[in-house]
Amino acid sequence: MKKNVVILMGGYSSEYDISVKSGEVVFNTLSKEEDLNLFQVIISKKNWKCIDSENSKLKIDKETFHIIRDGKVINVDLVLNTIHGVPGENGEIQLYLENLNIKQTSTGSKESRLTFNKDNCKNKVQKEGYLVPESILVKKNDKINIDNILSKVTLPLFVKPNSGGSSFGISRITEEKDIIKALEICFKEDEQALIEEEIKGREISVGVIKYNDTIISLPPTEIISHNDFFDYDAKYNGESDEITPAKIKVEHESTVKEIALDIYKKLNLKGFSRCDFILRDNKFYFLEVNTNPGLTKKSILPQQANAANISLKNLFRSLID
Repeated sequence: MKKNVVILMGGYSSEYDISVKSGEVVFNTLSKEEDLNLFQVIISKKNWKCIDSENSKLKIDKETFHIIRDGKVINVDLVLNTIHGVPGENGEIQLYLENLNIKQTSTGSKESRLTFNKDNCKNKVQKEGYLVPESILVKKNDKINIDNILSKVTLPLFVKPNSGGSSFGISRITEEKDIIKALEICFKEDEQALIEEEIKGREISVGVIKYNDTIISLPPTEIISHNDFFDYDAKYNGESDEITPAKIKVEHESTVKEIALDIYKKLNLKGFSRCDFILRDNKFYFLEVNTNPGLTKKSILPQQANAANISLKNLFRSLID
């Protein structure tokens, strides 16, 4: 019997378009798998749309997550979650599906809430014994005290949304006078801003997946941005060099893969994840973990899978089988 699989994409955040691209790649890659009935479900704050493999628009019942075709109910066996940001990475969609007893492929609701909050996640990782940058959390309605900020975090620094991804709302600051403006930009994306010291070094990203019933780290990628940092244009408009596998020492590769694998296990992650680090003075500083990383052909995790001789089809099948 064929398995009814929903590829869930879109979302409520600035990452909507990127998520749709990821979902479409997964859908197109698996479209010829004879044991699967695939459905695309694209969600936004305004509506939820369902499209089947024949490109027919179907009704989806938000109360039950049942798909309705010609008056008949289709039960969903599995949701392949490709939503970046809210509600796919913050635990919201996971809790919704958990309450309906529908399996989904990404990290569970409790763990997603933790990892989506950069400050809480960093604190947890630090307690596990790993290095993290110094930072301070500022809330939107707080009275901003620049002296207090700079007593804890020195310039240059980053101002970034405490929740979210794809470098929306992030600024790199080298002068005190620019902090307030950076906070204003950040607060358009999130109610909380994480102000974090810059760790000068090499940016290394490591994907972790479950493949053939074994949790494995993929070959790391070094990210060399053409801009001040790995911003949106660097990520999605070709303004960076992504070198996979990273040209780092064998011992550094082994170490960072072990760290990423340990973080995956200690945080009880599932599905795909990607941890970002800075390598400085032979030490790795943890920045953040992404629990629904990009899955377009240009995205980092598929690049790493390719370097590990894992095809896109086998990569995505690993979430289903």
